[in-house]
Amino acid sequence: MTETEAPGQPAPPAGAAGEAGDAEPTLTGREARPGRRAPRQRVRLMVVGAVLVAAFVYILAEGLGSSLNYFDTVDQALAQKTSLGTSTFRLEGVVVPGTVVRTDSGADFTVAEGGQRVTVRNTGTPPQLFQANLPVVVVGHFASTTSDTFLSNQILVKHSASYIAAHPGRVKAPNGSVR
Repeated sequence: MTETEAPGQPAPPAGAAGEAGDAEPTLTGREARPGRRAPRQRVRLMVVGAVLVAAFVYILAEGLGSSLNYFDTVDQALAQKTSLGTSTFRLEGVVVPGTVVRTDSGADFTVAEGGQRVTVRNTGTPPQLFQANLPVVVVGHFASTTSDTFLSNQILVKHSASYIAAHPGRVKAPNGSVR
């Protein structure tokens, strides 16, 4: 056994590096071992990966956040009126009985929810099932940041088979027929 051999280790085969006269190859501090990345490179990859994951999560949260909020209720819209301003959004409420006035350009009516009311001025043809006591979603914007008048160009009547079954007296056409 030579000085460079560890106890319990077999001796290198004849002609192998490490015998007298042969120089054993050494690794310098800048050379990497095969199959391993330098610590700096690993840290750089981890930082880039973390930034990519954070960007993906942010984009996913922003996309889902805006698509999950299909409409604002009357209460929500009135509470956020200054931030909503005159930007277009969907407003949901129940049509207040006695407020529907058909006009040449559409209909004027009031929607309510939780004690709050908003006057809606719609330009366009209201759907056939549109009437008082029905929940509706109107698409449009407030006339100004201080106004409670909502200018709408579309009315969506919320009706489904389960709603009709639960409220058969509410879903009637103006001529009295049940839908």
